[in-house]
Amino acid sequence: MSAKLARRAAGVWKLKSASLEARNLADVAGLSVLEAQILVNRGIRDDQSIKTFLSPRLSSLIDPLMLKDMDRAIALIVKGLEEQEPITIYGDYDADGLTATALLVHLLTRLEIPVSYYIPNRLTEGYGLNPAAARQLAAGNRGLLITVDCGISNQEEVRLLQHLGMKVIVTDHHQVPEGFDPSCPVVNPHRSDCPFPFKMLSGVGLAFFLAVALRSALRSKGWFRSRPEPDLREYLDLVALGTVADMAPLLDQNRILVKSGLERMAKSSWPGVKALGEISEIGQRVSMSAEDLSFRLAPRLNACGRMGDAGTGIRALLSLDPVEARNLCGKLNEFNIRRQGIEKSILAEIAESIPSSVDPEQKRTLVFAGKGWHKGVLGIVASKLAETYCRPAVVLDIVDGIATGSARSIQGFDLYRAIAGVKPLLNRFGGHPYAAGLSLDVSRIREFSRAFEAAAREQIKPADLIPAIEVDACIDFTDLDLRAVERLRSFGPFGSGNPEPVFCTTGTQIIDARQVGEKHLRLKLKKGSIAMEAIGFGMAGCIPPGCGEINVVYTPTISHWQGIKKVELKILDLEEAGKGSKLRMEEEAQAGRL
Repeated sequence: MSAKLARRAAGVWKLKSASLEARNLADVAGLSVLEAQILVNRGIRDDQSIKTFLSPRLSSLIDPLMLKDMDRAIALIVKGLEEQEPITIYGDYDADGLTATALLVHLLTRLEIPVSYYIPNRLTEGYGLNPAAARQLAAGNRGLLITVDCGISNQEEVRLLQHLGMKVIVTDHHQVPEGFDPSCPVVNPHRSDCPFPFKMLSGVGLAFFLAVALRSALRSKGWFRSRPEPDLREYLDLVALGTVADMAPLLDQNRILVKSGLERMAKSSWPGVKALGEISEIGQRVSMSAEDLSFRLAPRLNACGRMGDAGTGIRALLSLDPVEARNLCGKLNEFNIRRQGIEKSILAEIAESIPSSVDPEQKRTLVFAGKGWHKGVLGIVASKLAETYCRPAVVLDIVDGIATGSARSIQGFDLYRAIAGVKPLLNRFGGHPYAAGLSLDVSRIREFSRAFEAAAREQIKPADLIPAIEVDACIDFTDLDLRAVERLRSFGPFGSGNPEPVFCTTGTQIIDARQVGEKHLRLKLKKGSIAMEAIGFGMAGCIPPGCGEINVVYTPTISHWQGIKKVELKILDLEEAGKGSKLRMEEEAQAGRL
């Protein structure tokens, strides 16, 4: 990757305010003040939220019938089952859509119901329902079509399917478009008339709630008196994989599903999930993390759709033959290697047009368009640009006068709202606050870029564009005994919405510093009477010569060596003590007093 696109060090360390609320919460909930502060920082404040977070049990899942139209959807499915109508699952080509499709196909197959699936080609058909696919599916049967992870923006295609004789159920978790006027059951927690209290389910999470409601309805009708009843826990590994891959916040219902799904991974019923772990060099660990799913399994599963062959991914997830599953997952790995090469090429091309520093007074968004850029990787390219330059990014590929691509946001900027605000300039768009897809005429790119920049200036302050590390608390090493850190690690799985706890300790003495491998830094730090081992990945050379004390930002972990457990610090950033500090109170940073 070009040096211009190398990851930037944090500009500031944004310290959350210590709050009286956390002290009160600690007393009420029986937590340490530090634990209570972590929960408050993640918006977990009321008794029920605390209980759900600390005890994420499947029995705490919300009744799926609270989802608007779930009752109508289940009635339609049950009627179809009783009449042996064929069912088609129409999914998306990303990991969320593929796992959602696999979940429902596996379940309906076990219920001995005729079921098929359709995954559109990302490169030739694009996202969601399309007229050609609708006609093809309707010509093949006149049964029931259930969308997963798509469909909310396809009212015309839904009506076409109905006109052609098919019944339709839409399940989707994306934002509801203006003028929403459903002609079929639409299960989406973002509906304004939906009382379901948790709005941030993934597509596969929504499919799981559909499965729970369906099993309950069939049980009440006596369906399982002569048939085996499916154990829905078998599907939780699929739910965890899709939820993490879609970067849904790992709080509340998602935390329950992902925590349970991670526990299920080691004993997965699905050869494809096992093979995906093996090809990702994870295998079947006793304890797999959300990070493993996010950075190892999900990219390989997503890669096939990005390269235009999502069929390989869904076949891998549906295969019941271990040999076939391994072969298919080998192809997924090959797709991922190709994807990485294409992505690097586009990033290098873009890097040539970006100055080494971007003035926030001049530019608060990034919009790039090019010919011959692979549509399947534009979302990843936009994500890397947004992360590197701390700005919302849009990356478009131009074909026959039409620019089509992806957008990614930064924290605090509602991307969907901003793009919706320039809707007259677009041919099509959809998504959510942090990610979106769009298309427009090439002649309108410049106008779109100006309008998008204006929308960003209304929401984004210059301070928001400075790379920052969110710090939960400033502490001493005395707060980090083994028991305390084990308790903090139990707050996982960590990921979007529930990051690993991050702390700052100032004035730590460097007892030992050495390079590990080509680019890592191994430290032994001391504060007061307590010494800590620490590792800084990719941080070799970050300690100035002669430096004796540093301020350090880190997340505490537990290392295991020869049966011995001990606390180790994973360093995120550091600075020489006494030379001015990156540390800022959150309110000060937000006010721009940097």
